[in-house]
Amino acid sequence: MSIPSKRSSVVIRNMVLSDIPEVVELQKASFPVMASEGVYWKPTQLKSHIKVFPEGQFIAEYKNKIIGSCSSLIITLTPEYKEHTWKSACGDSFFKNHDPKGDTLYGADVSSHPDYRRLGVATKLYDARKQLAIKLNLRRIVAGGRLTNYSKYAKQMSPIEYVQKVKKHEIKEPVLLFQIRNKFRFIKILPNYMNDPLSLNYATFIEWKNPNFNEKL
Repeated sequence: MSIPSKRSSVVIRNMVLSDIPEVVELQKASFPVMASEGVYWKPTQLKSHIKVFPEGQFIAEYKNKIIGSCSSLIITLTPEYKEHTWKSACGDSFFKNHDPKGDTLYGADVSSHPDYRRLGVATKLYDARKQLAIKLNLRRIVAGGRLTNYSKYAKQMSPIEYVQKVKKHEIKEPVLLFQIRNKFRFIKILPNYMNDPLSLNYATFIEWKNPNFNEKL
């Protein structure tokens, strides 16, 4: 009899209202610098996410503890690579602009508890999003990825130069490299994306295209 690995013991399921207090604490643990700036999901926002699009809100559970979460909504960007901020894409944080008839799943966030980051939590959450996009026949998934180490290099190079060096593995940037490994491609830099001292508010516009998308449906 095979013994299940710790990674396989991580369960992904949809978020429910009773999860909210634990998800708020997860956010604070996952993004301490941003949390100190007041940038994390509040209970009223998470309640709104579940109300408007319950299928798009996921949590990762390990031994009855929530160790990861991600929030998503459906939108349409016109033009498709339109420059935007996190706040505008997320409908003022409440997903007010969620559009069931849209063509794009927007990844609002991914949280992974720092004490459990070797369990493949983020990959499992990304896979759940991909499965949802395929199920709903959405054309793609897009998101803004924080450049978490850019502040260390800002005096030496521009954000686009930084991304180019990351892609060449000359600079370690865990978020972008993870996204590339998960088949997302870099489109362009998004300035003033969100209040984040580590990235100096810069983010990458990333995209994953649904290989099973059927535009005739």
